[in-house]
Amino acid sequence: MPVIEISNLTKDYEVGFFRKLKVRALDGLSLSIDHGQIFGFLGANGAGKTTTMRICLGILRADEGEVRWGGVPSTDLPRRTFGYLPEERGLYPRLTVIDQLVYFASLYGERPDQARADALGWLDRFRIPDLADRRAEELSKGNQQKVQFIAAILHAPDVLLMDEPFTGLDPVNLALLRDAFIELRDAGRTIVFSTHQMEIAEALCESLVIVDHGRIVAGGTLAELKRSSRARTVRLGIEGEIAPTWLGSIDGVAALRPGAGFAEIELMAGVEPRDILAATLERGALVSRFEVAEPSLEAIFVELVGRPSDDGEEAVDEEDAA
Repeated sequence: MPVIEISNLTKDYEVGFFRKLKVRALDGLSLSIDHGQIFGFLGANGAGKTTTMRICLGILRADEGEVRWGGVPSTDLPRRTFGYLPEERGLYPRLTVIDQLVYFASLYGERPDQARADALGWLDRFRIPDLADRRAEELSKGNQQKVQFIAAILHAPDVLLMDEPFTGLDPVNLALLRDAFIELRDAGRTIVFSTHQMEIAEALCESLVIVDHGRIVAGGTLAELKRSSRARTVRLGIEGEIAPTWLGSIDGVAALRPGAGFAEIELMAGVEPRDILAATLERGALVSRFEVAEPSLEAIFVELVGRPSDDGEEAVDEEDAA
């Protein structure tokens, strides 16, 4: 049974100072999210991800459409039903980490002694127990992100909405947060997170949607998206060359991602993998590896949206417009 049902969300913003222009951030967006899964909400900057989350939480009001949680309008549910991690920093800079974690938990009715014990447990889990008595302004951006994550989950919400939770994290902290996502999912939590980092979504999501300019352009499980994709990917290694970047000049290559000892090649429409192999051999290269692979989520995204996920093209700055 879906825990979140989003039906026909439409939202317009007015932007500009002297000449007001109406920009449509959401254009009839509909989706459903099942209980107890990790769900990815994918799109480039300005696609409508933040606006959708804020409408789900009641921070913004949609012009049209509704959001239901377990069949109940989201505005009728207790606030402790959900946890929210915004993309922007929201900590009190001069308050210690442990004091503000206890304070945030108390807003949801948690007992201070229990909140403190739980907070210290999570700080230890994230390998920052020594930061409990430090002020937030003294922390790195990555550690601030981990503290905000703890603040969002400390009251044990049923549903977690996370807006770009992995942005700016180094590989170690990224792995810690990924493990926490999986643990919470296994404990029965429903996790919805937005991102433009396709490799993270590919590793974590059981289901996902790709949104562009306020509309869903594809959705389903990762396997379903890959089966429906026309994108073709070849992994090709050249003997004696660590990163054969010259492969990008071959006719029919749409994108080239050099790797360690091989290159991953996205093919243009109508180009067959054997064409790339033949062109490589014609140049006298000794091929050490050749395989046709499933398209990456990034390749599917480019196929559907027409630009990379981190392109930076924005229809509207959602936060400023809000």
